[in-house]
Amino acid sequence: MIKVGIVGGTGYTGVELLRLLAQHPNVQLQAITSRSEAGMPVAQMFPSLRGRVDLAFSEPSLDVLSACDVVFFATPHGVAMKQAPELLANGVKVIDLGADFRLTDLPTFEKWYGMPHSCPDILAEAVYGLPEVNRDAIRKARIVGNPGCYPTAVQLGFLPLLRAGLIDPAHLIADAKSGVSGAGRKAEVSSLFAEAGESFKAYGVNGHRHLPEISQGLTGMTTDKIGLTFVPHLLPMIRGIHTTLYGRLTRDPGNLQALFESTYANEPFVDVMPAGSTPETRSVKGANTCRIAVYRPQGGDTVVVLSVIDNLVKGAAGQAIQNMNLMCGLPETAGLTQIALLP
Repeated sequence: MIKVGIVGGTGYTGVELLRLLAQHPNVQLQAITSRSEAGMPVAQMFPSLRGRVDLAFSEPSLDVLSACDVVFFATPHGVAMKQAPELLANGVKVIDLGADFRLTDLPTFEKWYGMPHSCPDILAEAVYGLPEVNRDAIRKARIVGNPGCYPTAVQLGFLPLLRAGLIDPAHLIADAKSGVSGAGRKAEVSSLFAEAGESFKAYGVNGHRHLPEISQGLTGMTTDKIGLTFVPHLLPMIRGIHTTLYGRLTRDPGNLQALFESTYANEPFVDVMPAGSTPETRSVKGANTCRIAVYRPQGGDTVVVLSVIDNLVKGAAGQAIQNMNLMCGLPETAGLTQIALLP
């Protein structure tokens, strides 16, 4: 059994990790840390885990975490990079669900996250954890930067088109929408029911922290410079991300449906839907799945891709476990075969 620890187990991503790991056939939960809730039984905070998780929250002690085989950081940026060096030195594999190990360029990280990186040598070693792109490197990795939610949906949607050289990389548009759980569990006025309910708005139009991460990933899919307009929106729902992606064709694309189906034919967690489909966020609720549909409206020069994920699963905890499975030599789908919850 793989001994697993979670740093920062009190947020939505933390409880989602617990939900999925408690059902994993090869995992033993060893530690869930929280300075503010140390000593409280996990099931007291999250009754959904009663009878499945018997641990109590503990202080994030190096000794406790070093007894694990894998440690997940479900923490804000700036936390994992302070603790990762000692854990790696003790032979522990690290998966960071925050942003500390996603961006490879130090000045870019410092610009968007407002702090210097404390372990650039480890950042240089870290592997970006999008399995559909970096599967072989993830298998060999000691430390993985788990992708953000928006970047996962956007990159998987654009990947077939960019790799085939069918669209202009300098003119890409990602129109993205997320449920309120994407903002985390902290108390914020903008997340209050009376503020977010029955309303719809864009945010981060001039620049969102996921923009450089998406651009970095898309750059690796083409030899040309990426020009991306990324506009996120807040939806009055709890879970789910829906992205509508636009690319300008540079040549006759042939059969776009066949291109997407062949690209993802062997991917266990990407579902290319039949031509004419419109994937819904509720079709992936609670599942580690990205559902995609591709269109060429009126046979014109624009390709439209629809990509949906659950921001807490394929956009966070589920993908992190997918990475753990690869890093530990387990079947990639282990513990991740849940069917989406409907309605």
